[in-house]
Amino acid sequence: MQQLAVLGSPIGQALSPVLHRAAYRVLGLDWTYRAIDCTPDQLEQFLADMDEGWAGLSLTMPLKRAAVPLLDEVSPLVHATGTANTVIRRGRRLLGENTDVDGMVQALRDAGVSRAESACVLGAGATAATALAALHLLGCTAVTVIARDLGRTGELTRAAKRIGVALHLRPWADAVRHLEADLVVSALPPGAADPLAPLWPAAATLLDVVYRPWPTPIARAAQEAGSTVVGGLPMLLHQAARQVELQTGRGPAPLDAMRRAAERALATDAAPASTRGLPRIA
Repeated sequence: MQQLAVLGSPIGQALSPVLHRAAYRVLGLDWTYRAIDCTPDQLEQFLADMDEGWAGLSLTMPLKRAAVPLLDEVSPLVHATGTANTVIRRGRRLLGENTDVDGMVQALRDAGVSRAESACVLGAGATAATALAALHLLGCTAVTVIARDLGRTGELTRAAKRIGVALHLRPWADAVRHLEADLVVSALPPGAADPLAPLWPAAATLLDVVYRPWPTPIARAAQEAGSTVVGGLPMLLHQAARQVELQTGRGPAPLDAMRRAAERALATDAAPASTRGLPRIA
């Protein structure tokens, strides 16, 4: 039996166990997948302690950047973005991948968005770097990023250069002036973009990476303005499906079964219950 887990902190709202377990059932795999609270200073020891019983990991905040220098090998996409959300164990080696980019691109394509001439990203963290890579794949050569703290954009600036995107950094006070782009990506945690909801214009498309609670205030405002709105759940589903394929060596992942499991969990708020009393790293 192989074991996997999603690591992050806090991790109590993680939906990944629901998605991966649903996939394993359909694939006939007697594998386990749980959520474990892990902080950046605990990650190196956790990775060192992984034995042959581990097939891999999913990583969420605040570990996506912290994990990269700790892995034996990373994909070109991880190198470009500076972030990894997926760890695959191959023998004694730990390989890093960023399936969030694929998740974002596929979620947008499902909504009919295959290109974007202009784009604005809210936030300048690890998810923003993923957004830059996804937007580059959609044809964007220049992206405006609205940063809550311009003094903490160094890593994103370096990622933009590696990806090949011209980055235009703007302060949070200028956010409203840039919301009429073809595509707006909110790469912010729940609640952070709420103050913009009363000011939301009719942008062509909004992708909000939040999936709980849903709809967010900005998603609701965008819907009322007639915009195309893509939530965080489709992105989460697609990135998790790619993780399953990479970590199990089987594909395609059962996306429909994973979607039904996620919708049931969100409807009943069952996902948090599955992670209460989580094991913590000593």
